Amino acid sequence: MRVTKGAKFIAGSALLMLAVAACGGGESPSTPGGGGTTTAQPVRVEIAEPQHELVPGNTAETSGAEVLNALFIGLVNYDADKKPVNQIAETITSDDQVNWTIKLKDGYKFHDGTPVDAQSFVDSWNYTANGANAYEGNYFMGSIVGYDEMNPVDPDGEGPQEAPAATATSLSGLKVVDNLTFTVALKNPFSGFPTMLGYTAFYPMPKAAFGPDGKVTEAYGKSPVGNGPFKMAKPWERGKDQSISVVRYDEFKEGQAKLDAVDFMIYTDLATAYRDLQAGNLDIMDQLPAEAIGSAKAEFGDRYIEQPSSGVGYIGFPIKTGADYAKSADIRKAISMAIDRKTITETVFSGTRVPADDFISPVVSGYRQGACGEACTYDPVKAKELFDSAGGAKMGAIELGYNADGGHKEWIEAVANNLRTNLGAEVTPKPVEKFATILDDLGAKKWKGAFRMAWIMDYPSPENYLKPIFAAKASSNYSGFDDKAFEEHIKAGDSAKTLEEGIAAYQAADDILLKELPYIPVYFYQTNGAFSQNVKNVKIDPFERIELFNVERA
Repeated sequence: MRVTKGAKFIAGSALLMLAVAACGGGESPSTPGGGGTTTAQPVRVEIAEPQHELVPGNTAETSGAEVLNALFIGLVNYDADKKPVNQIAETITSDDQVNWTIKLKDGYKFHDGTPVDAQSFVDSWNYTANGANAYEGNYFMGSIVGYDEMNPVDPDGEGPQEAPAATATSLSGLKVVDNLTFTVALKNPFSGFPTMLGYTAFYPMPKAAFGPDGKVTEAYGKSPVGNGPFKMAKPWERGKDQSISVVRYDEFKEGQAKLDAVDFMIYTDLATAYRDLQAGNLDIMDQLPAEAIGSAKAEFGDRYIEQPSSGVGYIGFPIKTGADYAKSADIRKAISMAIDRKTITETVFSGTRVPADDFISPVVSGYRQGACGEACTYDPVKAKELFDSAGGAKMGAIELGYNADGGHKEWIEAVANNLRTNLGAEVTPKPVEKFATILDDLGAKKWKGAFRMAWIMDYPSPENYLKPIFAAKASSNYSGFDDKAFEEHIKAGDSAKTLEEGIAAYQAADDILLKELPYIPVYFYQTNGAFSQNVKNVKIDPFERIELFNVERA
């Protein structure tokens, strides 16, 4: 999943401490890449604080992933048409869509000089798949044989778990054949398996990641050793350091990055970050605050970026453990029908968002215009009737939680006003400083009200908008949605023999979501970014990742 700051789940940017904001990024690293020195100011990129330490298998939101995208590369990447292309992988083949053979290209190295080999992928995937480690990316290993033995569930299906003990500590479906070859056995046919493999959870880790006890060390999470074009300049202390510094890795097999150093600047307020961008104290923002979008194009000219994004913005509900209104499908539908998506996207976002009418983004095959039908059509009269008939007035105040580090105040307040006016409801917007806090509370089932959420694709498939967010055991299932028919349609899509059959099955699963509405689709994202006069050749991909390898100083 990719929970994102502005749209993984789009989290938001972050307010620097005053001293950092003033200087635009802290100390410059002195040893870029494999040697040499630089006195140049690092290029400064805005992010929010990552939810966890910087470990691939435990990074499922956009800010941490932005950093890891500089530090790591995977088996595949994606071209301009969002199709997977081999990167570290030489070939990924299967005769039956169940048993896969992955051969690696020779010559890739980790930043400590050790080779990227088959064992490094197998070790990393096994660690992420081990339920005892409680990694965010655990669920993505769920299709591999042996996952169930590593992740037993409680018999009644209700948490907290009292599950039987795990009977394995590694995936029996992973086998190392030789230094550059490993095989993967899946539980069921899945033709889309290679498409997944560019996602963060599938990155390799070196032997140096693991301590004598076999666990990923605390030191590694603070200063991960990757295999990408940049390496860590110094360790990062989450909750303490206000920037994450990386420098060029000169031995990268695919050539040297143009930049010698990058500082990822952690903000808790997009408006503050934008002012720094205007002042030249910040160099790249991949998502601007809503209030700036209307004037940014004129101000930044050809340094303004506007393009389609894969993100979908939602209002979500903890449908099993939340407040009464969160548990009622009719109330959720009434809330959806009371939201004036067109006015919000045109006014709050200056026309740079599109009203959402499906759970699947228009950028991937499987999207259907108008699929949401009545539930996503603005109709205050019917919304009020449904709200009243479902006992909305007796269910208490509607709480709309959102992360203040992501520039969401304006549109959440617009939604709140819609609900007050059209439903006669008492509505309370609830800002939370950090997106990570909301994710943690949702994961712990402490959050009771509605919440702002968003998703950017991890890989280009309609399945990625459904299974990782709404499958019963998915790590990003913050709503608690659990539907057997939905699961069966997903399984049918995964095992389909043709693309068309797969899409039809995923759309059937999508139809169930559109009826039950554990989340309410509100808008489809566009990327609205900008960069300073200090840099050039800035591009942002559909996953909202900055292509730092090609960025240059102006």
